[in-house]
Amino acid sequence: MWGASLSGLEVKKPRACVLGIDGTELSNWEKGFFRDADPYGFILFARNVEDQTQVRALTKSLRDVVGNTNIPIFVDQEGGRVMRLKPPHWRKIPAAGVFGELFELKPEDAREAAYINARLMAMDLRDAGFNTTCAPVLDLRFPGMSDVVGDRSYGGDVGKVVMLASAVAAGLLDGGVAPVIKHIPGHGRASVDSHKDLPVVSASHAELTRLDFAPFMQMKDVLAAMSAHLLFTAIDDQRPGTVSPTIINDVIRDEIGFENLLISDDLSMEALGGSIASRTHECLKAGCDIALHCNGKRTEMEEVVSMTPLLSGAALSRAQTFTNQIASFKTDTPSTSQLTDWRMRLADLLAPVWKAEDTAK
Repeated sequence: MWGASLSGLEVKKPRACVLGIDGTELSNWEKGFFRDADPYGFILFARNVEDQTQVRALTKSLRDVVGNTNIPIFVDQEGGRVMRLKPPHWRKIPAAGVFGELFELKPEDAREAAYINARLMAMDLRDAGFNTTCAPVLDLRFPGMSDVVGDRSYGGDVGKVVMLASAVAAGLLDGGVAPVIKHIPGHGRASVDSHKDLPVVSASHAELTRLDFAPFMQMKDVLAAMSAHLLFTAIDDQRPGTVSPTIINDVIRDEIGFENLLISDDLSMEALGGSIASRTHECLKAGCDIALHCNGKRTEMEEVVSMTPLLSGAALSRAQTFTNQIASFKTDTPSTSQLTDWRMRLADLLAPVWKAEDTAK
């Protein structure tokens, strides 16, 4: 256990950041840098993935370089547009919006399909060496807003989103992968893409509470969440959520009641201003437990690490709880017949709204 006394020796605490890497294998510089920095976790993207054998070797090397078999290795594997493990080496996964579409026809079929899909996705992730994924998305879909969320959302109804996202979280957990809900306290009203610009949300606090925050309130027991780079003018008209003490303390912690691990969204996104170092400092000072930096650029990672302390206090406790969940997972692989049954059942359930050969969804 981190920070606990073990035979009189103090165990090293990880640093409060999650870092990306540059390519498909670790460079000698990365090996030394990560060994010294000892980040809480790593995150991989499409640029880091070629096929099963390569990504399995890469995730193993990340665990080896920090000497921690249970270090969180994150990936954005949602389905639809957001898939880092893609065909032809991995199964094509429908977007969240497909399950929302099915829900309008057959709610129970949609919930079952969401669970089976997540269970199959977890198996692929485990096999590749991942133990956590940044999913499900709890953001509501609002008409006229940016496609940065779009069909990544299960829909615009709170009950529907919660039912489907809960099924996904359960399927991931049963498959040995820890879910990370996002983007707390809600990204659905983004009128611009936060990767490129800062979305400004002018809805009233009461309206945000009634809709945007509601799915997160109902799923606040999930052990990790990712923040939202949005400016909520009715609550804090100066600072985006990720770097706003008011949003994090008053809304996420108090109003929503989320008491678990809070990870920033990617600090290299253009919604945030200032240097990478200042973004890192500001998000942690505001109340994020973990600073997330994704692009793998050397100079930026050096800035992040220079501004990131070792985990301590409540953040350390929350991080330890999340990693303990990962360590508790059983790694039994489903039988071939079970997998065949799941795949056939999923195809049957999705048939009214989606087929794997569809190119539009």
